[in-house]
Amino acid sequence: MSLSDPLPQFVPGSVCVQCDVCCRFPESDSFLRPYFTRNEIEAAVAQGLSPALFSDPVGSQIALVKDSQSDGYLCPAFDPATSRCGIYAHRPFDCQLYPLALMWSEDGTAVELGWDTKCPFMREAVPAEIHRHAGLVQALLQRETTLRMLANNPRLIGRFQEDVIVLAALPELTDRLRLHQPDPRLRPLRLEDAPRMKQALERSECPGHEALAAYAFVYHYIWATTLSYWWMERDGVFFLFAHSPDGWFMPVPPLGARSLEESVGEGLADLHRWNHGSSVSRIENVTDRQKRDLAGSPLQWSDKFPDYLYRADSLAQLAGDSYKSQRALCNRIERAASVTLRPYTEADQPACRDLFRRWVSQKREGTLDTMGQFLLEDADAAHELIWAVGDRLGLAGTVACAEDRVVGYTFGYWLAPETFAVLVEVADRSMPGLAQYVFRETCRAARCGGAEYINAMDDAGLPGLRAAKQAYHPVATIKSWIASPLQP
Repeated sequence: MSLSDPLPQFVPGSVCVQCDVCCRFPESDSFLRPYFTRNEIEAAVAQGLSPALFSDPVGSQIALVKDSQSDGYLCPAFDPATSRCGIYAHRPFDCQLYPLALMWSEDGTAVELGWDTKCPFMREAVPAEIHRHAGLVQALLQRETTLRMLANNPRLIGRFQEDVIVLAALPELTDRLRLHQPDPRLRPLRLEDAPRMKQALERSECPGHEALAAYAFVYHYIWATTLSYWWMERDGVFFLFAHSPDGWFMPVPPLGARSLEESVGEGLADLHRWNHGSSVSRIENVTDRQKRDLAGSPLQWSDKFPDYLYRADSLAQLAGDSYKSQRALCNRIERAASVTLRPYTEADQPACRDLFRRWVSQKREGTLDTMGQFLLEDADAAHELIWAVGDRLGLAGTVACAEDRVVGYTFGYWLAPETFAVLVEVADRSMPGLAQYVFRETCRAARCGGAEYINAMDDAGLPGLRAAKQAYHPVATIKSWIASPLQP
């Protein structure tokens, strides 16, 4: 079952439009507000709801609006004059399920399916019909696509409510959620967690201009639709975990002021337990300094692709023979096309989406190995997230326009006060020199903002990308390591 396949409707529509319970809430932050998954948010926005109603485009409860006729609040998709939902055909799974509800058991150990006595119709319904409907829904909940969707959106499972009558336990869903959350202290990584991770990074005293690009919240959050990210804090140490189809790993070492060796030992012990001893357990993006600090630990080490670091002045000026080809390409754009650059705004999202699709097609027409194809497939969701909440992620976005048409865009972030990291860069490949021109102008803007260094991230092991990055003559390649437990 996909989210586009509606659950069977139990309460007759004629009864729903006469109800004064659904879609109305006593508090603006009611925990009963419907939850929308990423796809459901996109569908709701396409139906006219504002993106600002959703605090997190990866998945969130909808923001309520004040009811002008009472002291309460309304779902913004609800029209109180007609008692109808403005996005009914595209309403989220959470609303389709009602008046049934998914919730954790009172002791928090199992997921249960129940019926909500707050629904007036359910108080009058024939019990046998309720159970028959619940049985049909329960069968749908056991489908693989539904289990995967619920596991990726654990906040669809509500807290225990005494006025919800339990109809059935859901062991398959419970097991799936335990797989995604094997420790009750784990919390899904959300947009509102950015300040917490930033504070943890500051406490860990990560090196300045030599910091890896991975030492920033945004670096990980943009992949939240591809990987399942979780975090926990223990004794002042921030642990970031990620769950992939292969198992659990740590994208960065533990962040905090405690002994790194001690906290790494704790993190690896968690991974060993959750992965049932699988060799997939590892910690990525370990710096050279951290590797030295862990010299006495029973770990095995492997190289990860290094980050490329440049002098901002060099990339802004492109002076001398070593930058002759890049300078010539920039000059070609200045002569042949009237390209202007300006800050990205939300209104640019449709044009950037069109450019991205054109750029992907152009890339695929060229020479791409298997890894390059995989990266392109994963990039779609990441770019959507960047366009939607780039400002809230602290990203600096720029669009390049030619004849009132968006032909390029770039987004980056401040990795340290002296280092600007370029996160994504897209340029119309039918305009030779545009990519070099946009990159140079991005570096010039960063230098004007105080950057001494530009971090262009790694090359993902792609030979063409590696050659392009090396052609700009990095002042350093910042080593990155993967630490794994020694295998017996």
